Amino acid sequence: MSITLSTALGSLMTNKRRVSALKSLGVTTVGDALTYYPFRVTDPVRLQTIREAQIGQQMAFVATVRDVRVVPGRMLRVIATVDDADFARTRNMPGGTAQLIFFGGRKNYIDWVSMRLKSSPMLVVSGTPSEYMGQLQFTHPDFLTVAPPAPASAAVAGAKPKYDADSLEDAVLRVTRPRPVYHASSRISSAHIHDTILGLLWMMGARTSSTPEGLPVAAGDGTLPTRNTGAIAPSMAETGMAGTPGVPGTTGTSASALVAPSTDDIAVQSGESTAESGTDALERAIPDILPESIRAAKGLMHRAEAFLAIHDPDSRARFNQAIETLRYEEAFVSQTSLVKARQHAHKSSAHACPLTGAAAGEGNGTGTAAIVTDARFSGDHTGSQTGSQTGNLRDRFIASLPFTLTRGQRQVIDDIAADLSRDWPMQRLLQGEVGSGKTVVALAAMLQAVDAGYQSVLVAPTQVLAEQHYETISRMVTGLGESGEDIPVTLLTGGMKLAARRKALGVAASGTPGIIVATHAAFSKTFQAPHLALVVIDEQHRFGVEQRESLNAKADDGTTPHLLVMTATPIPRTAAMTWFGDLDISWLTELPGGRKPIRTVVVNEADANTMGRMFAHIRARIDAGERAYIVCPRIDMDEETGTSGTTGVGSSSAGSRSSRASRAGNDIGIDDPYETYDDNGETVARPPLHSVEEIAARLQKLPQFQGIPFATLTGRDKDDVKTEVMAGFDSGATPVLVSTTVIEVGVDVKQASCIVIFDADRYGLSQLHQLRGRVGRGGTNSWAFLISRAEPGSVAEQRLEVIHHSLDGAEIAQADLEFRGAGDVLGDAQSGGKSSLKLLRVVKDADLIADARARAEQLLSADPDLSGAVQLAGAVLDFTRGNETFLTSS
Repeated sequence: MSITLSTALGSLMTNKRRVSALKSLGVTTVGDALTYYPFRVTDPVRLQTIREAQIGQQMAFVATVRDVRVVPGRMLRVIATVDDADFARTRNMPGGTAQLIFFGGRKNYIDWVSMRLKSSPMLVVSGTPSEYMGQLQFTHPDFLTVAPPAPASAAVAGAKPKYDADSLEDAVLRVTRPRPVYHASSRISSAHIHDTILGLLWMMGARTSSTPEGLPVAAGDGTLPTRNTGAIAPSMAETGMAGTPGVPGTTGTSASALVAPSTDDIAVQSGESTAESGTDALERAIPDILPESIRAAKGLMHRAEAFLAIHDPDSRARFNQAIETLRYEEAFVSQTSLVKARQHAHKSSAHACPLTGAAAGEGNGTGTAAIVTDARFSGDHTGSQTGSQTGNLRDRFIASLPFTLTRGQRQVIDDIAADLSRDWPMQRLLQGEVGSGKTVVALAAMLQAVDAGYQSVLVAPTQVLAEQHYETISRMVTGLGESGEDIPVTLLTGGMKLAARRKALGVAASGTPGIIVATHAAFSKTFQAPHLALVVIDEQHRFGVEQRESLNAKADDGTTPHLLVMTATPIPRTAAMTWFGDLDISWLTELPGGRKPIRTVVVNEADANTMGRMFAHIRARIDAGERAYIVCPRIDMDEETGTSGTTGVGSSSAGSRSSRASRAGNDIGIDDPYETYDDNGETVARPPLHSVEEIAARLQKLPQFQGIPFATLTGRDKDDVKTEVMAGFDSGATPVLVSTTVIEVGVDVKQASCIVIFDADRYGLSQLHQLRGRVGRGGTNSWAFLISRAEPGSVAEQRLEVIHHSLDGAEIAQADLEFRGAGDVLGDAQSGGKSSLKLLRVVKDADLIADARARAEQLLSADPDLSGAVQLAGAVLDFTRGNETFLTSS
């Protein structure tokens, strides 16, 4: 059976519990395992003499075995007396003695250990010293047997002893080298993750430092290979041992990396020869992705060599070089994908939608749309006009606005108009703060397409937001037709009744010029818009690449629609240029007049007095006719424990990372990116997250909210329920809304002046900024209260201080990237997410990314189809398919 990166671990490993534990970390294939990178490597173990030992501090030493004895009893023991006189003499130190202690309940294990100790007079030992009755001892240390000089190693009666290392130098190197530490969970330790990965590398042909030459591969009968440590190690089933390091299949707390990787749980089903060089075999199994010219120019390792140096490093320098190799690989693949996508877009054809009339810049020969006078951007227009009208539809809309556009809005509208006038598809990202006027810009673009005789579709992530857009757009385009007629606006959502849905689909399929406002229903096969010229995607991070691309197939004339994607989640320029390299980017940095700064207050949940004053303040604002949001990260309580349900993130369980992979996207508000880990990679326990159910029940009992009706809203609610709840909140019938982060985008209630966010220390800063933008939209004073349980002086507290003191979305997003690391922002590297970027850091690696982009452009210029770089072409395809979650995903 040949093993590739796509081979499932379940087909290789017989230990199904370990397979399940790895799956909970998002590791299901060989490729997943090799790209499950350690978050650090340990310091090299210090080589010392026994006389230099310090109790409790790990050390390594070279020793000679003087005596091995088995002590009988209920718990059998092997006690080996060793000294290091010969080794100490080379360091001008006096020799010392110590005891190596091994406990066991099964005689075959005791026999195996004692046989190993007796097989070689020379050992290299690694362990933590302790003292018992005045005697220095090492309990269950790791050790390697060393082959004696050649004359003494002659075979006796045809039997050749087997040793862990051929020379003392080799053994010392392997014992003292740094070891990788992985993010782990309560189900699987870092040591066992390491053990599994080494086993996979061995199976693919690697000769790791932990794998002696000649490690036997089982024949095709399905038998299992064992550690080649001088004797065949008994399996755990035979010994009954648990927690014994160095024995395959055990669950010891310090699995040995000094002997061959534990492959007892890996079924080798091939009788293939392993005679070929380990490096050659591994490079064939793991082909390089980077073209040889790029790798040579940058002085990078082969991909297979890099994997080996990361998971089995012989030095920190080697480990760092391997990390840099694979980091550049990620940058090169991502930039090649983006450059290729951009080139492909320019080769496609699109409906040209030139402006008509004076504002089209007639006679300038440039094709660039321009707005003729500033007068068109001001005036007390109502939007309802009658009689015959002049000028193009877009300009009539602008003239009807009851406010003056900002300079930024004018510039972006001009840029989009120029894009739409071309016959190849526009691909533009419009980024702007909450309330910066993105919808007005998008509507101007859609009306330009409608005026050219085509259809436009605006896709919103929720039914509530789609309905709000439909109502707003319908109102704003009333009477804008050339003869004073209304511009057709159609609503299409998944929650519509069948008759209304069929009618909306029929309008779209007719090809009649107009605007269609839709939810995910626009991605369904039943939606067809034959004259579709422009697609606008609001809050684009809620949609995947495949969904976005599915709209390209809606037109029946072979054209690709122009694309405008919008986001209010701030993205630093360095990150945006990386992740959205296939898009032109526009920023709206000015806020329309009338919006007041939101006052942000960080509240320690344990401070009862401040919490009470906060709730009293909210009651006063409600009595004044305003509204309040209360945001919680989870929906309900766990029925058995009475704590927040287990489907969320950041629970007190050490295995909380695993629950993240299975959570429902709309059920949980946060993807706790700031989990912390101890030195062994275990998740540090944190308080359970608050839930909507819990907080709603608690607040309604407070005297501050006596007589105030509450409503709740979560991702589980049906669309009609969401609409009804939001209508009640907007009207004031239920002025307090307790919800998950479903209100994060698009919800626009002018009277909302207060928002309380529980567990704020567990959210990303950009998401907190988004949530904060839900209040103050009606020009009133507004407050955001961030409820935290962060420890004083912790990183979580530092993050909240950033958002406490800043209202600048770009500044907040930059800080968010620096705190989290771009790998987490792009998609959590170790939680089963699909993101292909696990090592790249957008802020730190900006220069590296720029270099990769320049080289990718040169390569594609010479080889547009990547026909000379087959592995890179495959990686680009995988990257495009796999990265459905964009940078701004929360």
